Parts: sequence; structure tokens; C-alpha cells
Amino acid sequence: MKNTKKIISKILIYFALILGVLFCLVPLYWMIRSSLMNTVEVFMMPPRWIPSKFMWENYQEVFDTLPFGKYFLNSFIVTGGCVVGTMLTSSICAYGLARIKWRGRNVVFACIISSMMLPVAVTLIPTFLMWRTIGITDSFIPLIVPAWFGGGAFYIFLLRQFYLGIPKDFDEAAYLDGASHIQIFTKIILPITKPALAVVGMFAFLNSWNDFLSPLVYLNSEKKYTVALGLQLFTGSYRGEWNLMMAAACLVLAPVVIVFAIGQKYLVEGVTMSGVKG
Repeated sequence: MKNTKKIISKILIYFALILGVLFCLVPLYWMIRSSLMNTVEVFMMPPRWIPSKFMWENYQEVFDTLPFGKYFLNSFIVTGGCVVGTMLTSSICAYGLARIKWRGRNVVFACIISSMMLPVAVTLIPTFLMWRTIGITDSFIPLIVPAWFGGGAFYIFLLRQFYLGIPKDFDEAAYLDGASHIQIFTKIILPITKPALAVVGMFAFLNSWNDFLSPLVYLNSEKKYTVALGLQLFTGSYRGEWNLMMAAACLVLAPVVIVFAIGQKYLVEGVTMSGVKG
């Protein structure tokens, strides 16, 4: 009787998991199949799940219709600058808040955490006015520079919690050998927390790559658009080309899938490390 209940419960669990997977994959499949159809087939009723003809030329037409290659280059420049800046400055800030004792560090950390509660719209207008006063709007600088000043409260918080879980014995032994804070940070802390740093890098990549609001506010020249803004053009000037928009969406999604596929090991290690330290 118990074995029967276990079998039934496992069947129900697997069935629920399969439904969950299908629920997540169907929109992705719909996007891919639409990218390989013509405009008429995309909205055909009843829907056609497999294209009658695989139109791979839709992907080439995306680059012929809009300068998507330039948009990809712009996105890689902005995202690369944001990822490097976020990983570097957030790790330094987290080290100072977790491993160095100084008066008022808990107050500073509380202020950093409280900034996470501020909506983006609250700081958007003052920040834009500041960059406009300096005279460097319509450039990548307003999109990249903020990442080099702390990287973001969430990333500082995440790395600080990892650094707090590292035994102080490492620091004390290094101090006895005459090591400085820079040496301890670069030769002891960073190698140990490589999985956590990789997680921060992946999240920073995803956040910057998918960012639509900031490029929309700061970039005016179409030649400087990122892929997020380029994708939006298919709902404006080319609003009838849904197959091309789906093809462009697949192209935009590809780098994200590649990054997370490569960094999956570090993501699992980071979660495991967090669980052990918790």
C-alpha cells in the first residue's frame, strides 16, 4: 500500500514538473517557430505548430532591414563595460564592508541596502539632468559609468554575505606574513569566492543586456542603439513583420543562453556555497 502511494505521488510530481517545463518552453518554441514562418502563417488559425517551409532567410532579412550587427556591437560594448565595472567595484566595496573594521561601516551598509527600495523612476530624472548638464548624453558613458561606482546595492550585498562566510583565520595568517589588504583581497578572497563573482557577472550581463529604459532615455542616434531598442523598432516602423521580430528576438536571446550555459557550473557552485554558509 505504501509503495503504491509512493508511486502515485512520484507520478503526480513528475506530471506537475512536466507541465511546468512545457509552460515555460511553449512561448520559447512559439517564438522560434514564428521566426521561421512568413507573416501569414504566424497568425494562421488554427495555429500551425511546424512551419510549412523553414524560412531561414528571415534571420538574414533582420540584418538587411535594420543595422542589427551595429546594435549587437553597441550592446556588447555597453554590457562588457558594465560587467567588468560591476564585478570589480562591487567586490571591492563588499570587501571593505565585510573584512575591514572601521567606524560606521554598518551605517554605510544600511544606507546601501536602503537604496534598493528606491524605484528607478525616482533617480532617473535627476541622473539624466546631471548627464545632460555635463553634456555627454547620446553616448555610452551614462550607461557604463554607474557600474564603475559600486556596481549596484544588490551585488554588494551578495558578495558581502559571501565574504562574511570566509573564516578570519585566512586574513590573520596573511597579516602575520606581512600581506596588505590588496594582497589579501586579490590572492585569498577573490580565488575563494570565484563562483559568487561569476554569479554577479552573469546577473550583471543579463541586467545590462536586457536594459531598455536607460538606452531609451540616453541614446538619441539610431546608430548607437542597443539590441533592446533595435528590437523595439520592429513594433514601430516595421510593425507588420512579426516573423522578423521573432527572428530578431531569437538573435537577442542567443547570447544570454550561451552565457548562462557556460556559467551554469559557477551558478550551481555559488548557490551551493551560499547554502553551506547559511
